[in-house]
Amino acid sequence: MLELTYITLILQDIADMIMGSTLAKCAATDLGIQWVGWAVAAAFKTEKFYDLAGSGTFILLAHLSRAWGGSGYMRQNVQTGLVTAWGLRLGTFLFLRIMKDGQDRRFNGVRDSPGTFFVYWTIQALWVFLTLLPTLILNSERRDEPLGPRDYIGWGIWGLGFATEAIADQQKWFFKRDPDNAGKFIQHGLWAYSRHPNYLGEILQWTGLFVSASSVMRGPQYLSALSPLFVWFLLRHVSGIPILEKQAMKKWGSDPAFQNYIKNTPLLWPFPSF
Repeated sequence: MLELTYITLILQDIADMIMGSTLAKCAATDLGIQWVGWAVAAAFKTEKFYDLAGSGTFILLAHLSRAWGGSGYMRQNVQTGLVTAWGLRLGTFLFLRIMKDGQDRRFNGVRDSPGTFFVYWTIQALWVFLTLLPTLILNSERRDEPLGPRDYIGWGIWGLGFATEAIADQQKWFFKRDPDNAGKFIQHGLWAYSRHPNYLGEILQWTGLFVSASSVMRGPQYLSALSPLFVWFLLRHVSGIPILEKQAMKKWGSDPAFQNYIKNTPLLWPFPSF
């Protein structure tokens, strides 16, 4: 009995080392990609492939962590597939949008400053790693559990978020392409229930992926719940909603129709109290 316990502890230590090594390799790969991207972007003073590099890194790390983890369980395969679907859709959408617009206003005054540009690319590396952490932990885990309610609930939340974000993005895309809407703001479709439904979908997707990944988590691994919280905080208080709300107020703040819209439409969650 003691020998079996000793062997089990040794195997557990080996598994922990493997997982730690996989996470370390993913972090190093992530930083390497973003810093190479920064060097190229700074040289050409362009942000046109910034979002594409970010979403591509998500996809690459999801698949690398699954390969380095060496297990390939069904849960890991599904999770990796969902991250891939997210990255392909959002990355393509953002790339096409910036190619059409010609620039991203977030980078005004940044693209000509290599030092500041480096900070942006490094922050993207942090965003990729923290957001993807539950999936990286899952794919690094050699211990498997039968699929259960937590998995299906998590994947269901992801599906709802994916549909919400994709529909909201397309509604706004078609709205802005219509010449009759020049100078107007969107307030129909999902945008009638939330002023930022695309961000709501983004938060739901990463929440769902944490829920499903938590099926095999233990102890400190649950700290990866920081993933959806980080996404929410980033979009709600840093780089998403505050910037867009400020731009919208500057553009339409004196418009009574816009004042009525912000008064009666929730900021993010489709409930009046939020």
